[in-house]
Amino acid sequence: MEGDCLSCMKYLMFLFNFFIFLGGACLLGVGIWVIVDPTGFREIVAANPLLFTGAYIMLAMGAMLFLLGFLGCCGAIRENKCLLLFFFMFILLIFLAELSAAILAFIFRENLTREFFTKELKKHYLRNNDTDVFSSTWNSVMITFACCGVNGPEDFEAVPHLPYSSLESVTPEACCQRELQSREGMFIDKEACLTGIERFQNRQGCYTVILNSFETYVYLAGALAIGVLAIELFAMIFAMCLFRGIQ
Repeated sequence: MEGDCLSCMKYLMFLFNFFIFLGGACLLGVGIWVIVDPTGFREIVAANPLLFTGAYIMLAMGAMLFLLGFLGCCGAIRENKCLLLFFFMFILLIFLAELSAAILAFIFRENLTREFFTKELKKHYLRNNDTDVFSSTWNSVMITFACCGVNGPEDFEAVPHLPYSSLESVTPEACCQRELQSREGMFIDKEACLTGIERFQNRQGCYTVILNSFETYVYLAGALAIGVLAIELFAMIFAMCLFRGIQ
C-alpha cells in the first residue's frame, strides 16, 4: 500500500512539474515577444524603465520555471532526493518572489490611473520632438493604437508648442488619421487634421483604447498567475512528501 501511494505521488509530482514546465515555456515566449515585437510595443518597453525591467524579469522567471519544471520531472521519475530538495528550495524562492510582486503591483496600482497618465502627459510631452524619449514613446502609442492623448485631443490644450514649430495646431501630428497605423503610414489629410477638422483626427483617448485592447489579456494573465502559484504550491507539497517517502 505504501509503495502504491509513493508511486502515485511520484506520477502526480511529474504531472505538476510538467505544468510548471509548460508555464515557464509560456512566460519565456511572452517575454521574448515583448522584447522583439516589431509592432511598436518594443519602443514603449524600451522607453519605460519599469516595463523594461519587468520584461526581463518575466524572461528570467520563465527560463527558471522552464528549467525547474524539467528538473522536477527528472527528480520525480528517478526518485532522486538531491534533485527534489533542490527543486523544493528554488520553487519556494520563486513562489515567494511572485507573491511579493503581486502584492507590490496591488499596492502601487494607483500609478496606473487615468489621472496619473494625464498629469504626466501634460507635464512632459513635447509634441513632435522625437529626440525626447517620453514624447517619442507617446507618439508611437498614439500612432499604433489610432488614439489621441489619454482622454482625447483636449489633453494637449495645456501642452506648450515647441519654439521652432511653425504650426499652431493644438493636436499633434501623431493624432492625425493615417491609411496605415504606423510611422510609415501616409496621412489621410494632415493639413486638415492640424487645422482642427475632427473627421481627420483620432478622437478617442488612448487610455480607453488600450484598456479595451488588453482587458482580456489582463484577466487571462491574472488567471494564469493564480494558476501558476497554485501549481507551484501543490508541487512543493508533493516534492516534500515524495522526498520523505524515498528510502
